[in-house]
Amino acid sequence: MFSKSRPGSGSGLPMASAAKGATFSVIGADVVINGDLHATVDLHIDGRIQGDVTCASLVQGEGSHIVGAVSADQARLAGLIEGSLNVKTLTIEASARIAGDVSYESLSMAVGAQVDGRLAHIDATAAVPQPLKLVTASE
Repeated sequence: MFSKSRPGSGSGLPMASAAKGATFSVIGADVVINGDLHATVDLHIDGRIQGDVTCASLVQGEGSHIVGAVSADQARLAGLIEGSLNVKTLTIEASARIAGDVSYESLSMAVGAQVDGRLAHIDATAAVPQPLKLVTASE
């Protein structure tokens, strides 16, 4: 069970190769996370997250429950979310239940999906407002 072999020896993958080749992570149905979750890769969440979720792409299973804000480039939601969403390309499945405001660039919502909050379209072509410059009497 425990050995003194070096990482990468034996039948397992080398640790460096596993980290470099990771393209997605799975949070299983029996996993509960209390705290924020940040990932640079894609996530598939079937468990419960009590905290904010930030990732490249999110797939949420039907039995999943997220309590917190979600931010991603792409998301396909099928479970329960209690919190705000900020997603560029959003797909809401029929089984999804969202309690919170939703900001999106592109939205697809199946018949039967429920959103209890405001939907706000984000215009990707709009210019980002610049901060105001403070002008003093000497200028």
